[in-house]
Amino acid sequence: QVQLVESGGGLVQPGGSLRLSCAASGSVASINRMGWYRQIPGKQRELVAVIFSVGTTVIANSVKGRFTISRDNAKSTVTLQMNSLKPEDTAAYYCNVFVPGSGDFWGQGTQVTVSS
Repeated sequence: QVQLVESGGGLVQPGGSLRLSCAASGSVASINRMGWYRQIPGKQRELVAVIFSVGTTVIANSVKGRFTISRDNAKSTVTLQMNSLKPEDTAAYYCNVFVPGSGDFWGQGTQVTVSS
């Protein structure tokens, strides 16, 4: 089992920045992929960015060039740096990790609101 604790959401003006952090605990040695998804009420949860244990990243086209994902394997943390935020980035952001043989684990979600 893996437990995830997220932090860093909030309200920001368009063009501003936020940093989301997620700390994993439990069976962290087996974590392969770590990342972030987001969801707007009434819509499916969508991938924002993920990073694999070897450092490979997958970034959604909608945030490419604005968001950066990084990972600290020693601390079992994953961070999403969000710059040049737009109102359409408003969503609940969820930390996700994948453990081979165990499946996906999710954080409780943190709200990001981009509004003037």
